[in-house]
Amino acid sequence: MVLDTCSRKCPINLAFYSFIRIFVLNMLAFIKNWTLPLAMLAGALGYFAYISIPALDSTHQLANQVIAIVQPLLLFIMLLLTFCKVRPSDLRLAPWQRWLLLFQTSIYLLGVLLIYRMPDSHWTVVIEGGMLCIICPTATAAAVVTRKLGGNIGTLTAYTIIINLAVAIIVPLTVPIIHPQPGLTFIHAFLIIISKVFPLLLGPFFLSILLRWLSPRFTDWLTKVRDLPFYLWAVSLSLAIAVSTKTIVHSHTPWSYLFAIAAISLLACIIQFAFGRKMGLKHHDPISAAQACGQKNTVLAIWMGYTFLTPVTSIAGGFYSIWHNLWNSYQLYKSEERRSEK
Repeated sequence: MVLDTCSRKCPINLAFYSFIRIFVLNMLAFIKNWTLPLAMLAGALGYFAYISIPALDSTHQLANQVIAIVQPLLLFIMLLLTFCKVRPSDLRLAPWQRWLLLFQTSIYLLGVLLIYRMPDSHWTVVIEGGMLCIICPTATAAAVVTRKLGGNIGTLTAYTIIINLAVAIIVPLTVPIIHPQPGLTFIHAFLIIISKVFPLLLGPFFLSILLRWLSPRFTDWLTKVRDLPFYLWAVSLSLAIAVSTKTIVHSHTPWSYLFAIAAISLLACIIQFAFGRKMGLKHHDPISAAQACGQKNTVLAIWMGYTFLTPVTSIAGGFYSIWHNLWNSYQLYKSEERRSEK
């Protein structure tokens, strides 16, 4: 009533109100469609803004410690919310899983053979970067994007467990061949990798089973919180991109090597998404297979590069983080576009 009266007396105010309303709605739609690129941009710009303020120099170590705690916590909560929608009976073995496992491990072992035969090659660092991008296991966050795109969470979660186990066995077995380190035995390296990936992967899964058994009503309520895991992942992605930006900025690697590592990581990203989709199409599960093969735990990749390979190869994980998230952003945008057309 008041608005109608105002509109008759103040047509300019009504036009301004309508403009603001349309602008806000368009901005919200834009943010929703491009959440991941905006999160990536926020992470990169946030890092540069943070290090450019001299007054914050004394907080850098504290910031690293906070990120080391907050990022796994966000991933844990995000996976818990996602796994609450998945029952143990939903976990499925699929034919495409063995092809992906064979594909990734074979290319990695080929890289190991090349480095073993040419240990002094100028291309060793680039080959290691490609190997890291190939063998790096599926991201724990892949379940969030897969659900958003309409894929099968059960088959993807099963493969995530399989590939993490495979990495925990293959990497410790092969690293001494190309990078022998005193005191680094297979058991030691195996336990280090397992301690990094499995608490974050299996913890939320078993907790979701326990919650479903103790309080089905509360679990159902959690599953109705729309898109919360996705937005938690966006925050986690901002932190991951900030860490990747730091890794690239502080690298003293020549530009030629940086360009080559960026190129090999982009090639690895394209090949893996394409191969995963091809195998998935053959078995009527293209979204899950593509995400399982292409979306990587790049934080683990960066860590493996520092710990087991030439430290500069960790940059490959940073570049890969950019490539696979740009592709996922495009996929999510097209998915939202198709939904809006229905």
